[in-house]
Amino acid sequence: MPYISTRTTVSISAEKREIIKTKLGKAIEIIPGKSEQWLMLSFEDESSMYFRGSNDKPIAYVEVKSFGKAPEESYSKFTKEVCDILKEELDIEADSVYVKYEEVSNWGWNGKNF
Repeated sequence: MPYISTRTTVSISAEKREIIKTKLGKAIEIIPGKSEQWLMLSFEDESSMYFRGSNDKPIAYVEVKSFGKAPEESYSKFTKEVCDILKEELDIEADSVYVKYEEVSNWGWNGKNF
């Protein structure tokens, strides 16, 4: 039950959104027990954000919330994959991307909790 929220300072076209969705759907499998089947995504583009006191280049902030725990190594690999995807698709450099992870112990779906 992962949820990935991506906020960027750049515009994301419908075509790019679909490509990123597909790539994140594949990449989420890096985290043990996670798959696109349970992945929920959201995108917020053209956000007003500053990094290092400036907004003169593209920036991204990505939140990954996931039910349960996962090995730190898988998060590191996923961070690299997220940064690669954002560079390839939106020309956002890895040094302008923050990725935050949150492990959740209570997660509800379909009227009940896991």
